[in-house]
Amino acid sequence: MNTQPDRRHAMAFRAAVLGVSALIALTACSSTGGKPRETGGGMAAGQADTPRFTVAMVTHGPPGDTFWDLIRKGAETAAAKDNIELKYSAELQGPEQANLVQNAVDSKVDAIAVTLAKPEALASSVKVATDAGIPVVALNAGIDAWKALGVRAYFGQDEKISGEAAGKRLAADGAKKVVCIIQDQGNVALEARCAGVASGFGGPVENLNVNGTDMPSVQSTITAKLQQDPSIDYIMALGAPIALTAVQAKDNAGSNARIATFDTNAALVDAVKNDQVQWAVDQQPFLQGYLAVDSLWLYLNNGNTIGGGQPTLTGPAFIDKSNIDPIAEYAKNGTR
Repeated sequence: MNTQPDRRHAMAFRAAVLGVSALIALTACSSTGGKPRETGGGMAAGQADTPRFTVAMVTHGPPGDTFWDLIRKGAETAAAKDNIELKYSAELQGPEQANLVQNAVDSKVDAIAVTLAKPEALASSVKVATDAGIPVVALNAGIDAWKALGVRAYFGQDEKISGEAAGKRLAADGAKKVVCIIQDQGNVALEARCAGVASGFGGPVENLNVNGTDMPSVQSTITAKLQQDPSIDYIMALGAPIALTAVQAKDNAGSNARIATFDTNAALVDAVKNDQVQWAVDQQPFLQGYLAVDSLWLYLNNGNTIGGGQPTLTGPAFIDKSNIDPIAEYAKNGTR
């Protein structure tokens, strides 16, 4: 669902435009799990002539997930432009992610960007950071928790609103019974999506928990569910890799269910073109990573804060066959 831009979107857009020159030079990267990786040193072309700061980005992204590659690439693009040393690390489980935040504090970074998929597990470590005077921003997950944790800004989509939009589209598509696939049980963002889907759809929606780090298990679990309940006529995935795995599960089960998803990657673009996936809800992960780092650069150098105390929304928007071609070009460049 495309929304009219407001002041927050305009501010986000102006910040994003600053990084256009850096997009050309940056190559794609992949996740390295919990091991931090630093951006390269030296002054890049078009790099800001400002003091060199160190920013830690700590996410809950599992290794090898293409969605998190996009967030990381956005962060690295901003870091290259802003003369920032970026230390990226990730752990799926909340306590381990909290340990990474604590490690960042102990290493005396200048600022932290963190995802809050399991805010109760992150609360104490985020408080340690803010009590130490380290500015913290949130991205991607935790839209209902970031203010209470003392975080300065949030960059992402409102998951419940996005879910409701997806649910309404499922209803418009004529769906009768939907299964919503949650790949990380306890993740507040994913649970909010499925709750929103149920609210917007108005019909039966069943949540199905799978282990998103084990794709063969995901495939077998979805296959078994479709075989058990042939009345399921729509699968709502919450990530592109899950949607692509659901395509295989559907074929294995001999099901006629259609598939939609949140989030995209290059392979998902092809699946939409080939009618294997009907549509996707896009939240622009590259932009989330970019704005999180760029906003910290603005604060560290100028004391500026993006958002005015409100979340800066990067989505949602629908991607389907009517607008997939320009998205496909961006996907080739590794930014969508």
